[in-house]
Amino acid sequence: MTARTMNIEGMTCASCAQRIEKVTQKLDGVKESNVNLATEKLTIDFDENSISVEDIQNSVEKAGYKALIETENKIFSITGMTCASCSQRIEKATKKLNGVLVSNVNLATEKMSVQYDSSVVSASDIIDAVSAAGYEAHEERGSSDTVDEDKEKKEKEIKSLWKRFWISASFAAPLLYIAMGHLVGAPLPKSIDPAYNPEAFAIIQLVLTIPVVIVNRSIYRVGFKTLIGRHPNMDSLIAIGTSAAVVYGIFATAMIFAGNESFAKDLYFETAAVILALITLGKYLETLTKGKTSEAIKKLMGLAPKTAIVIRNGKEVEISIDEVIVDDIVIVKPGEKLPVDGVVVEGMTAIDESMLTGESIPVEKNVGDKVIGASINKNGTIQYRATKVGKDTALAQIIKLVEEAQGSKAPIAKMADLISGYFVPIVIGLAILSGLAWYIGGQTALFALTIFISVLVIACPCALGLATPTAIMIGTGKGAENGVLIKSGVALESTHKLQTIVFDKTGTITEGKPKVTDIVVSNGITEEELLVLAASAEKGSEHPLGEAIVKGAEEKGLSLKKTSSFSAIPGHGIEVTVDNNKLLLGNRKLMDDRNIALGSLSDTSDHLANEGKTPMYIAMNDEIAGIIAVADTVKENSVKAIEKLHEKGIEVAMITGDNKRTAEAIAKQVGIDRVLSEVLPEDKASEVKKLQEEGKKVAMVGDGINDAPALAQADVGIAIGSGTDVAMESADIVLMRSDLMDVPTAVELSHSTIRNIKQNLFWAFAYNTAGIPVAMGILFLFGGPLLSPMFAAAAMSFSSVSVLLNALRLKRFKPAVS
Repeated sequence: MTARTMNIEGMTCASCAQRIEKVTQKLDGVKESNVNLATEKLTIDFDENSISVEDIQNSVEKAGYKALIETENKIFSITGMTCASCSQRIEKATKKLNGVLVSNVNLATEKMSVQYDSSVVSASDIIDAVSAAGYEAHEERGSSDTVDEDKEKKEKEIKSLWKRFWISASFAAPLLYIAMGHLVGAPLPKSIDPAYNPEAFAIIQLVLTIPVVIVNRSIYRVGFKTLIGRHPNMDSLIAIGTSAAVVYGIFATAMIFAGNESFAKDLYFETAAVILALITLGKYLETLTKGKTSEAIKKLMGLAPKTAIVIRNGKEVEISIDEVIVDDIVIVKPGEKLPVDGVVVEGMTAIDESMLTGESIPVEKNVGDKVIGASINKNGTIQYRATKVGKDTALAQIIKLVEEAQGSKAPIAKMADLISGYFVPIVIGLAILSGLAWYIGGQTALFALTIFISVLVIACPCALGLATPTAIMIGTGKGAENGVLIKSGVALESTHKLQTIVFDKTGTITEGKPKVTDIVVSNGITEEELLVLAASAEKGSEHPLGEAIVKGAEEKGLSLKKTSSFSAIPGHGIEVTVDNNKLLLGNRKLMDDRNIALGSLSDTSDHLANEGKTPMYIAMNDEIAGIIAVADTVKENSVKAIEKLHEKGIEVAMITGDNKRTAEAIAKQVGIDRVLSEVLPEDKASEVKKLQEEGKKVAMVGDGINDAPALAQADVGIAIGSGTDVAMESADIVLMRSDLMDVPTAVELSHSTIRNIKQNLFWAFAYNTAGIPVAMGILFLFGGPLLSPMFAAAAMSFSSVSVLLNALRLKRFKPAVS
C-alpha cells in the first residue's frame, strides 16, 4: 500500500470534505481516505497496482474539486551518455521510482529535469537510480558558479576527446598505410611486407591497434556494461563491431603463425582502429557543436556582475553578489551593471535593459522607479534599495524559465523517443541476421563479418536523440534573447498551430492609461484656456478621466488656477468656481439637466463617441465652452502586430468589459476581426472556451490578474511582461517588453523551430533508413559496391554533426519587424 497527501482546492465546508472522502473511498484499491478541511489536505492509502494517482485526481475533479500533489522540480547534470538510447534508459529508470511524476532527459544539454513528490522520493534516490542505470547524476545548485562549472566541464571534455582523437589518428594512420598501402602499390619495407614477412606484417598491425583500443576503452566499458544490463546504446554497437574486428584479427594472426599465410590478406585491425578514430572525431565535433546550442543560456548566466557596492554601517563596501540582502542600498556608477533588482532611492539615469527585454533604447529611471539586475547603468550614479536578490531576481527567474523550457519535450519528440528506445536492439538483431544470411548464402566468413560490422557502425541513434532537443534549446534561447520567454517545448510547438489569438483590450492593445485626444472649443475660448480651466477643476480628482485632463495640462507646462466652491454631482460631473467663473464639467446628462445648449458640438460629441472616445463637456457661466475628449490610446505597435498576424492567416479577437460601441471603435482602429465586448472579468475564460469549442486552437494575450483564468484556459497563454505576477505564472509565454510585435515574433519562432525539428527528424530517419540497408549489402546484391565499415563509421559521425549544424541555423532567426 502507498500513502499520499494531496492539496485540495475548492472546498468551502465540512460537506465538501465528506463528499471527497466518499468519492475516493469508493475507488478500487483505496484502503483509507481522510480529508482535513482546516489544512485542505487529503491523506489517502491505496494500492498502486490497482489505481494510479491520476485516477484519484480525476475522481476528485469529477466531484467538483482539485487534488494537487506538492511537487519539486529539480535539474540534474548527467555524465556518461552517448546517444538517445542512454537518455531513454535514464528516463525509464527514474520514472519507475515511486513519487517521480515527470522525468525528461535532454541529450543535447546532458541534463535531466525531474518533477517529483518530495514526501515520497528524494533527490538522492533519483541520483541512485541513475547510478544503477550506469550513469552519473549531480544535482544542479542553480548558483552563479554553475555556468563556470559547466563551461570548465565542457572544455575538459572537448580537450579529452581531441586528445583521444589525436592519439587514435597517430596510430590509425600508419596502420591504414601498412594494411592497405600495398593494395594501391604503396611501398613497404621488406621486413613488414606480407609477401616476405607475414608474421611481422600481422604483429605490427596488432601493436598499432592496441593503443587505439586502450585510449578509447571508455567506449568498451560503457558499451558492454549497458549490453549486459540489456539496455544497449551506441557505444554497444561500436564496442561489438570493433571487438569483432580485433578478435578476428588476433585469430588471423594466430593462423599466420600456425603456417597459414593466406590469412595475411584477411587481417581486420585497421578497420577497428580507423572506426574508433572516426567515432572519436565525430564525438569531438558533436560536443563542440552542442556547446554552441546552449550559448543563449550561458549569455544570460554571464550577465550578472560578480560583486556589488553597498552601504553598510554608513560606508561603501564591495561584497560578493551572493552576500547582497533585501533592503541593502546598492550604489551603481555609469557603465556598471546592476547586481540585483530594486527601487531607485537617489539619483536619476538611463538604463540599458536590452539584454533582458530586447529593447534597445535605454529607459529613463528616477526615484521610485524599478530597476532590473544585470541591466547596464548608462549615464548617472544611482542608489537603489534591493528588493529581490539571488534566485528571486528577474534574471534568475528568466534563466530558470529558459532552463526548464530547454529541458522539456515537445509532443513532436515522442515518435523519436519511441523509436530510440527500440533502435539499438533492432540494429544488433539486423547485423546478426544480415551477417548470417550472407554466410549461409555462400559468402565467406570475412564477408559476413564485414556486413555485421558495417550495420553496427552505420546505425546512428544520436541523430534521432539530438534532432528535437537541440532545436528547442536554440529556439527558446533565441526567444529569450528577443524578450520572448517560452516556458516549455509544448508551448513552443502549440504556438505554430494557432488559428485565433484573443487580446485583452486594456493594457494590452491599449496603453491602459487614458489620455486627452481632442480639444474642441466654442464661444471664443482657446484650446489652451479650456484645458487650463478643466485641469484646474479636476485637480486632485481620483477619477481616471479627470487625472488624464490634469496630466494633459502638465505635459504642456500649463499653470493651473485656484478653485473654490467645489461640488461633485454623482453620475454627472462636477461644479467648480474658477477665477469667479462658474464651471460645469461632466457628461451630456449634466448639460441637459442644466439646460445648456450644445449647438454644433452635439454632432461633434457623437462623432468622438463613435471613435471610442469619452467626451467631457465644459460649460462656463451656463454657456457651452467646449469638449475635451479622453480615450485609452492604442499602443504604438498594436496595428502592426495585428497586420503581421493577419499575414499568417491568424484570426484576431479582442475581449473587453467596455460597451459595444467603444469596443468596436477600438477594434476598427487596429483591424480586429472579432469583438467580444461587455465581458465580465470572470467570464473571460468561458469566452476563450467557446472559441475552442468551435474547433480552433486559441491563444490569449493579457496582463492582469483577471486575465489569469483565460490565460490558463487557452491552448497558449501569452502574458505581457509589465503585467502581474499571477498573469505571468498562468501563461505559457511571457513577453518581457510589453510590445505586441513580440506576439508575431513568438509565432514565427515557433514555426521556424518546428520546421527545423521536422527537417532534423527527416534527415535522421532518412539516414538510418537508407544507410542500414546499404550496410546490409543491398547494393552488392544488385551488382553494386560493398560498404566498408570505415566509410560506415565516417557516415555515422557525420549524421549527428549534420543534425546539429542544421539546428544551429536557427541562430540566424530574426524577430518580426515593422
